[in-house]
Amino acid sequence: MSLPVTLASGASCCTPRRAPALSVSEAERIAHVFKALGDPTRVRLLSLIAGADRGEACICDLTEPVGLSQGTVSHHMKLLADAGLVTREQRGRWAYYAVTAGALDAAAEALHRV
Repeated sequence: MSLPVTLASGASCCTPRRAPALSVSEAERIAHVFKALGDPTRVRLLSLIAGADRGEACICDLTEPVGLSQGTVSHHMKLLADAGLVTREQRGRWAYYAVTAGALDAAAEALHRV
């Protein structure tokens, strides 16, 4: 039979945090980004845009590689834009997307802070 371990008065069982916890708003923002990245199609779309000439891609060039309709790709791109991962520029009837500068680095850094 083993007995529970007790600590001396005032002793802590856990190592104290070295950094402050995320605020509620920051945690929500980061979760929004990772929710957008939680779909393999959206990750693939980011990859296609990042690897495109000049780092941007027309919506018309994104449908065939992922095998989805323009409407479905537009929906995925809206979620990426809402999460701040891509920017959108309307040129005539076509929308062009670029990966937001620093967005992926900021997402990676968020993981290091959690």
